[in-house]
Amino acid sequence: MSSIKEKKEPRLIEDTVECVEELARILKENDLGRIKVSTPDDVEILVEAKPRVAPPIGGIGAMPAPAAPRADKPEEKPAEEKISGNFITSPIIGTFYTSPSPEKPTFVKIGDTINAGDVVCIIESMKLMNEINSEFSGRVAEIYVNNGDSVEYGQKLMRIE
Repeated sequence: MSSIKEKKEPRLIEDTVECVEELARILKENDLGRIKVSTPDDVEILVEAKPRVAPPIGGIGAMPAPAAPRADKPEEKPAEEKISGNFITSPIIGTFYTSPSPEKPTFVKIGDTINAGDVVCIIESMKLMNEINSEFSGRVAEIYVNNGDSVEYGQKLMRIE
């Protein structure tokens, strides 16, 4: 009997995980927002950092102390509780676009009336353009992100009244 050498299978999953971890380390150490790697075998890896909230311009110490509630006025509810309507949120991580291409008009703008099922934006994720449809009918009251902004899963995109 002749001995047959065992062919070693590639460690695709383990190698990919190690690659993503290394890219995340590079992203963090260099304070980058995004790293994208493509291989000749059509494998693409995109690693994005969570957006950071910038501190106030004057620094934390420059913020004024909250005013004490006045006895002659009833305490006001926070603004979030006063906001009415439905929110369209991002179903995926990606890049938010207001129109199908730069030379075409935006899908919606503040004040537009829309119906459930209407396309309101596109989110590009892994080179795929995903049309986002409204689940609600009503008027576009607010748009929370700008064209070309990165969005996270569950992030509020628009408010519909």
